[in-house]
Amino acid sequence: GDSRTALNALELAFLTGKRDEEGAIIIDLACAEECIQKRAVVYDKNGSSHYDTISAFIKSLRGSSPDGALYYLAKMLYSGEDPKFIARRMVIFASEDISNADPRALEVAINVFRAVEIIGLPECAINLAHGVTYLASAPKSNASCMALYAAQSDIEKKPTAEIPNHLKNAVYKAQREAGIGKGYLYPHDFEGYFVPQEYMPIGMEGTVYYHPTEMGYEKSLKEYLDDIKKRV
Repeated sequence: GDSRTALNALELAFLTGKRDEEGAIIIDLACAEECIQKRAVVYDKNGSSHYDTISAFIKSLRGSSPDGALYYLAKMLYSGEDPKFIARRMVIFASEDISNADPRALEVAINVFRAVEIIGLPECAINLAHGVTYLASAPKSNASCMALYAAQSDIEKKPTAEIPNHLKNAVYKAQREAGIGKGYLYPHDFEGYFVPQEYMPIGMEGTVYYHPTEMGYEKSLKEYLDDIKKRV
């Protein structure tokens, strides 16, 4: 469809465009806009404008501005951006910037991505707008993302810590006789499906990566974790 539109516009420019002294067709920006009946927007898919626009789009989502996000969405679609690229960024955003504050955000973003694949342009723009307004309006938390970064930093910078025996998998009799797997407490056997037990590697006992916020649903997770910590 885009190629046909471009060819039709080129033909119209050839038939109606101005010519120079040597008879060559002059096609400038004004002529191209008139022939394609679409205003040119500064947007280079491989240049800074592309990255500036997607950056503004993500920051508008993060800043809970559905209007700003919709503007940059419209700009990208108008300029021919691949809608799947936009949808992929929305899926990432749902976990990076919303996460457990609204677990449904990831579900919405993935469904939008699937809709984009199934429907395609121009109608999938409506699906994108649906997702954009939801993500921008959802409560925000980057606690999961920051927890991952902290754990990755320990993996990269600190010596590999040994897994405690009670968390190891004892498959063979010799392993069980050596104490592998011994002492593991099955949480479902205890009241409230929780029992105090160390899960961090040896030498890292008590390390905390995840610090849930009080935003949206994550507040419920925080309250649960705070409650079980009192039982330790």
